[in-house]
Amino acid sequence: MAESPASIPPSWSLCRTARRFRAAVASNLSADNDETLPVKKVVEKVDGNIAEGECLLGELTDIGRQNTYEFGRDLRRLYVERLGFLPDTALSDDQLYFRSTNVPRTVESLHQIIHGLYPAKKCANGYMPQHRIRNGMDENLFGNTAACKRLEILEVAFARAAAESWSHALEPLDKKISKYIGGNPIRLDGKPRASGVFDTIRAAIANGVPVPKDFTDPQVMDIIEDAVVDEWFGAYQSEEVRRLGMGRLLSDLSAKIEKKAQQGVADPMRILVHSVHDTTLASICATLDVFDKRWPPFTSSISFELFRKRAKESPSGSSPWQKAFSAFNRPNMSDHYIRMRYQNRNLVLPICANEGKHLPGHPEFCTLAAFRDRVRELTPADWEAECAASGKA
Repeated sequence: MAESPASIPPSWSLCRTARRFRAAVASNLSADNDETLPVKKVVEKVDGNIAEGECLLGELTDIGRQNTYEFGRDLRRLYVERLGFLPDTALSDDQLYFRSTNVPRTVESLHQIIHGLYPAKKCANGYMPQHRIRNGMDENLFGNTAACKRLEILEVAFARAAAESWSHALEPLDKKISKYIGGNPIRLDGKPRASGVFDTIRAAIANGVPVPKDFTDPQVMDIIEDAVVDEWFGAYQSEEVRRLGMGRLLSDLSAKIEKKAQQGVADPMRILVHSVHDTTLASICATLDVFDKRWPPFTSSISFELFRKRAKESPSGSSPWQKAFSAFNRPNMSDHYIRMRYQNRNLVLPICANEGKHLPGHPEFCTLAAFRDRVRELTPADWEAECAASGKA
């Protein structure tokens, strides 16, 4: 799409912020040594010239860094400054959990979030936030097809079916779009793939890179988005895909929430932050039947908040939020609830719709028991056995 008439630059000079850093180095085998080396990262072109500020493929842009930093600041404003739920100063990893996938942009995003939530001046002397990353075969922050052959078979089959079913609906767009992609038709399995075109346009618009007018026409982009979303997430209508794709992640989440509910203040953990992918967010929403079938915007987020219903009245001067969060400091509380939020909106989980499965009058507050029971249904008893490649999709 770099050629006329699209003329979208193949490289973007939008990554100037994080070019100077201090690399960890070691002059001996002692793990206790804390040595660093000042380094400047640059992008080298084929001719050997240096491209100042050029982004590597998939790299977090300067705007992306600012947005993820602001997300961290928003967490601080809410949970530290407004609610007093988190400590003003970070003291221990016992209270804070930070994890990302082993992908540069999620790693960098998490660093920005941590900086917004707990900047250096708000970290106690000697405290260094622990950034957790799992090895590839252990990763569950996305549908891990590399570690689960059965999931790969299912997703490929669903994607092929989507390509076939959407071919006719995409055909009318060819007269508008083909000229931008080398005369090729716009298809899910085309060259380039519709998902690649969609991703390029979204990234360009988000970073102020001009795109042809046809790519800002809702009648064009909505159809492409519908097709791409179906290709990527239509598989999550299948209970098997839900189990193999998101079951382990939701099981991890549920176990940590349940531990907190059972132990209360005996468990010091206050917040868990996971830096994941847009595909993760959509897959979670689809698995829990609250997906709006729109591709998640950049810096989107899902939150799961644990509440405990008050057994006694809190002091009259307390706000409703303070009363709810104060539950973790008081042993005479009961009745735990989960609230799922996406893009700062409360979501009403269908699994909690029936009477007795949510807080009366507040369907967005799902009982922990109802949430836990559904997650147990989604948790593979033997993930490796279920992932073994057997049969057809």
